[in-house]
Amino acid sequence: MSQPADHSKKTLESYGWTSVPHDQSVLLKDISPWDPVPYEVTDIRIPDTELAKKVKEYAQERLPEEVYNHSMRVYLYGASIAQKHLPSFLPSLETYYLTSLLHDIGTTQENLHATLLSFEFYGGYLALDVLKEYGASREQAESVAEAIIRHQDLGVVGTITIVGQLIQLATLFDNAGKNPTLISKHTIESVVAAYPRKQWSGCFAQTIEEELTLKPWAHSSAIPRFAETVAGNKLMEPWDR
Repeated sequence: MSQPADHSKKTLESYGWTSVPHDQSVLLKDISPWDPVPYEVTDIRIPDTELAKKVKEYAQERLPEEVYNHSMRVYLYGASIAQKHLPSFLPSLETYYLTSLLHDIGTTQENLHATLLSFEFYGGYLALDVLKEYGASREQAESVAEAIIRHQDLGVVGTITIVGQLIQLATLFDNAGKNPTLISKHTIESVVAAYPRKQWSGCFAQTIEEELTLKPWAHSSAIPRFAETVAGNKLMEPWDR
């Protein structure tokens, strides 16, 4: 019989299980986004624990360069949002980093064709297994899996974990240009210089279309005009050329 999960306050806070509003407008209503800090990539701490290093190596070996770069941009954008606007999210940055690295693992050609599951669901299960193998605690591995599974669960009803909300904020920023005032143009330029987009908008839009052709039931079908919105990302257009 398996042991019960650890519901202690310390564990929940450390691994990003704190519940926050799913509705981003509610979450952000009390912050002032109009003066975002001009961060350099070097201003943003990247976790360097043994677990973080192993997962980074795993991601680099398996993700195409465009997807790996997107994953790193997602971490850097999310971390910059936390540093400036949501300091209560900062204790969860290692778990968020692991989530960022693995959130699109289900989109590789091998994994997209390996399952009938939607890519983010399969990716969450893969991440859970990989993190446990690499020595993550059950509670941290499950936090990453939960966030990956829900990172395309867009909506305004209910609640979500800190890690889940941060991955939504950052992926929507990089993929669709949502909440553009949260991050400065200077920060975008520094992040993109370190991890170029390489025409990411068109690349990811094509992946969405491929998944929906393979799996018309996929969860991506629940997001209205998803591929079209990604391909038409005006905020990132100057860096997609």
